[in-house]
Amino acid sequence: MRLLVVEDDRDLNRQVVSALEEAGYAVDKAFDGEEGAFLGETEPYDCIILDMGLPKADGVSVLSGWRRAQVKTPVIILTARDRWSDKVNGFDAGADDYVTKPFHMEELLARVRALLRRTAGHATSQISVGPVVLDTRSGRVFVDGSPVKLTSHEYRLLSYLMHHTGRVVSRAELTEHLYDQDFDRDSNTIEVFVGRLRKKLAVDLIQTVRGLGYLIDAGAGGPQP
Repeated sequence: MRLLVVEDDRDLNRQVVSALEEAGYAVDKAFDGEEGAFLGETEPYDCIILDMGLPKADGVSVLSGWRRAQVKTPVIILTARDRWSDKVNGFDAGADDYVTKPFHMEELLARVRALLRRTAGHATSQISVGPVVLDTRSGRVFVDGSPVKLTSHEYRLLSYLMHHTGRVVSRAELTEHLYDQDFDRDSNTIEVFVGRLRKKLAVDLIQTVRGLGYLIDAGAGGPQP
């Protein structure tokens, strides 16, 4: 999953980005409303964390602009304003959730996980397909109850596909959502990661749809032939 953090406090921005990266997300960052507005409208993020009190353009204006442009990316607002009227303004502008500063980082991470789950139509922190279970809370993967050790990129790829179970995902989409803006992207590496995942999981989970991409079907997960 690829996230954007728009926060002008550089220390807090760094702390949030670091926590999200440690949790297994690819993360871009912006420090003012203009830069954040541009990235949010032009890049395919899975979730955006947006401060309200930004220089150059405030968070509500940025969010309203995204929604007018039909940007449907889920947005969590960060703000030091705790008045109910500020929260109403944020939600009316198109926010999906709201976190008041100061906050515990674990709470923010939990809200990100919950929002990503709801957006993908999953009810709990564990996403299961056949014998494969992906625990978004712990960042671990199990096959038949046994843990499987994955690299960060392997986990990101599997997580994205499992969050979108039942839908064919192209290599281009995977590349856009697995790597941050500064990463030297190469869609050919997707094949490599898929091959490694198939070997490590040892179940028939990830299907190749020729010419289109990859699919995890809800009924998949039998032993590999």
